[in-house]
Amino acid sequence: MHEEKQQLRHEIARQKKLYSPEQLQDWSDQLMSLLEQTELFRQAHAVACYHALPGEVQTAAFLERWYRKKRLALPVVQGNDLLLLPYTGPDSVKKGAFGIIEPIVTPQSVSIEKEIDLIIVPGVAFDRRLNRMGRGRGFYDRLLSTLSVPKIGIGYSFQLRDQIPVEDFDKKMDLVITEREIIG
Repeated sequence: MHEEKQQLRHEIARQKKLYSPEQLQDWSDQLMSLLEQTELFRQAHAVACYHALPGEVQTAAFLERWYRKKRLALPVVQGNDLLLLPYTGPDSVKKGAFGIIEPIVTPQSVSIEKEIDLIIVPGVAFDRRLNRMGRGRGFYDRLLSTLSVPKIGIGYSFQLRDQIPVEDFDKKMDLVITEREIIG
């Protein structure tokens, strides 16, 4: 199973290199627009998202558009876990673990995990059965096991398969959104 997942991760990484950053940004914009139209997003008050790495679905414009209208949270890597802290604008973040932009942690920082009513989840690959495969470190699977809120997985259409290898600990999404469609 591990080898099968690694092979798929390498295949997706190769495919990402076929597209320019401009093309990926255009698809990101289309995808995030579809996300914003979902009932799950429209009804949510507190949304956990992520600040994208290069090659991932880009979320910066989405974060800027929504942080004054909804309570937004971004993950902070704390050991082997993710802590959800408020995103209150560009001045509230810095580059953290693994080069990921995350909220600045202060002694006053308080997780808003209990307020979250929707989480937007990145992934390396998704399938039409709403399964998600991440980077293999288990950060999101551990976080998702503590949240009982709707989960929306977002990825480009080339990251979507009919079926991907999954294990017991892999968490299913409630929706999967690409730039072309909403599954679920």
